[in-house]
Amino acid sequence: MRLEKRVVFVTGGAKRIGSHLALALARRGAHLIINYRYSNTDAQTVIREIERLGVEAIAVQGDVSNAADVSRMVRSALDRFGRIDVLINNAAVYFKTPFAQISETDWDLTLDINLKGSFLCAQAVAPGMIARGEGKIINFADWAGTRPYREYLPYCISKAGVIALTQALAQELAPAVQVNCIAPGPILLPEDMDEDEREKVIRATPLKRIGSPEDIVQTVLYLIEATDFVTGGTYLVDGGRSIA
Repeated sequence: MRLEKRVVFVTGGAKRIGSHLALALARRGAHLIINYRYSNTDAQTVIREIERLGVEAIAVQGDVSNAADVSRMVRSALDRFGRIDVLINNAAVYFKTPFAQISETDWDLTLDINLKGSFLCAQAVAPGMIARGEGKIINFADWAGTRPYREYLPYCISKAGVIALTQALAQELAPAVQVNCIAPGPILLPEDMDEDEREKVIRATPLKRIGSPEDIVQTVLYLIEATDFVTGGTYLVDGGRSIA
């Protein structure tokens, strides 16, 4: 699938990896729908940068874990562009949850945003893709979905679920739609991580460095443009963290 003049919906597209992806896809000639929940200022900044590249973009506010919000956002996208060719389920939450302190609210919030949200967005865009006979869905998991670590239990479970969701959707939506998953490792570390913790992460990563958003961008471009013959796969972009 060539990206030029295609329409791409990026959830959580206003900040961090999402904004890097949106701008990279715009440079390839794609039109963008940028979802955000609270980051309106960041979303509008990304929209302006995309429009300077000569393509179209809209920002849609909404909670990906709320079916009504998802339906509204997809309708807005279809009203503007008429179709959605690619969905990138990037929106997520990530925060420490020591086991003894995990609340029902922590569990529900994490599973709802990270897993349920990916399902709802895929369910909303898939009918149009199937009707046109083509489409791409790229979900974002994490290396922790294949190798859980301590003090982030709901997060690890949610990302394992995203991997299973990817495989199930690939079966459900074939042959028209290819569904794949990217499982990043240390790319953009949390902004509040101190230097000692950062060094621990680097030491625990076989390649002994932090990855770049460009590593994710290139993987996404591969899944969209380089091949139409992969589906149900999980692509680890983690510097070897999952095998350390």
